[in-house]
Amino acid sequence: MTRAPARAAPPPPPAENGDGASANERLLAAAKTDNEDLLQSAFDHNVNVNHQDGLGNTALHYAVLHGSTDVLEHILDHDHCDPDIRNRLDGDTPLHIAVRQRWDDQPGMRLYLVGSLLEAGAGMLIKNRHNERAVDLLPPYREGADPSSDDEKVRAMIRRAQAETQVAEAGDVVEDDDDIFDPNDVASDSD
Repeated sequence: MTRAPARAAPPPPPAENGDGASANERLLAAAKTDNEDLLQSAFDHNVNVNHQDGLGNTALHYAVLHGSTDVLEHILDHDHCDPDIRNRLDGDTPLHIAVRQRWDDQPGMRLYLVGSLLEAGAGMLIKNRHNERAVDLLPPYREGADPSSDDEKVRAMIRRAQAETQVAEAGDVVEDDDDIFDPNDVASDSD
């Protein structure tokens, strides 16, 4: 009985720049550590800003998860950034993560993250694998809730953004035609 010769594992694929981490790895590492120089290095190599790792997380997911505010702004400003990509594990978007994270040790962080994502056009109606929108991750509203609590401020931000989106999608309700005079267009008190 002869044994087959042992095979060595194939070598890992070469890094894109030959000196270690690929541009995608640098992008994700920059988001986790709030490292603007590392992020710029990844951007210099025309990295896909929406690259997903094995869990389906993008740099934006990690920037939100780690509170990497400097890197977050650069990612959101990127022309091709999609703030609505869902990860593979729970189907969460970065907005789901921002709402879920409490940031009790950093007051204002949660509001900043949620506000930045909403301003960038993050979808508020996207549901994760648990059939939850980002707003559904907040504790249920109860009468007499403290309006100054983070939960209620986040709820108000999302509601305001939803209302603004609905108004924008509906278009102008009233046409601005003040400079046009139509003698047949007269208001009547008989209605």
